[in-house]
Amino acid sequence: MNQILSVEDNKKQKKSRNNAGPVEVTTIIKFFAIAIIILGVFMIGSGSYSMYQESKKAYAEAKPTIHVEDLSEQEVFIKVEHTKDLAKFTYYWNNEKPTEIQCQGKNFEQTIEIITGTNTLNVCATDVTGQETKYQKTYTLAGDISIEFTPEGNNIKVTAEGKNELSYLTYRWDEDEEERIDINYMNIEQKIEIPKGLHTLTVVVVDINNTTETKKQEVNGVTKPKVEVTTDGADNFIIHATDEQGLQKVEFIINEDEKYMLNLDGRKELEYPYPLHDGENKLEIRVYNVNNVSEVSRVKVNK
Repeated sequence: MNQILSVEDNKKQKKSRNNAGPVEVTTIIKFFAIAIIILGVFMIGSGSYSMYQESKKAYAEAKPTIHVEDLSEQEVFIKVEHTKDLAKFTYYWNNEKPTEIQCQGKNFEQTIEIITGTNTLNVCATDVTGQETKYQKTYTLAGDISIEFTPEGNNIKVTAEGKNELSYLTYRWDEDEEERIDINYMNIEQKIEIPKGLHTLTVVVVDINNTTETKKQEVNGVTKPKVEVTTDGADNFIIHATDEQGLQKVEFIINEDEKYMLNLDGRKELEYPYPLHDGENKLEIRVYNVNNVSEVSRVKVNK
């Protein structure tokens, strides 16, 4: 009888376990399904946020786009496009004072007249966040009169040439009074002394047909250092050098093969002796100031 009851109990326990199995599996499946959904939502959200941040960064770093079209030999057309509002548009030729135009909206257009001679056009478009795009191109336009500036030490050489005879040239620094130079030739080369500091030179050339050409350029006037070589009898040569802004270095060569250099670190005066060789001494002394402008002295000294 006890054996029968034991068998009956075993059957009930097996039945109970069989009934519990499918329920537990279903619960596990539901748990993993929910977990996968949550993970998917998190990944999608994270990806979307990352894309949003990248898009936001790309928008913040976006710069204006400049399109340039040559309308003719004498005109160039500039078009600026952007995803953000523009703040200003700036252009200038060579080193002239920039022309600045305030902008509104995401687009801007400007036609610029090409000036005669060989000149470099500089363009800059800036948006409201400070992002900017620059453009530069050199144009050459042959006119009745061409004017070129060439630095030569403390002077600037003005070269003017015309298809017709040139009548006269005027020049002025900044807003000073004009100086006039009569020409009566097809061309002219005129050296003009550069004043110290940053100044604007304006040159106007007029030919016999009253055709006029004007050229402006900012010029930074610097002075050359002064250098002199003396001897103290028969034993040494002495380098004397001065500069108002300060001396950078001195290089000197003896008989074309001995080379020496002195670093001066901005001092304004130098007096430096060096022994002479027996016989003839060919000396070349070159002094540089802190603006890297140099002056050279060449002498022969016999011992």
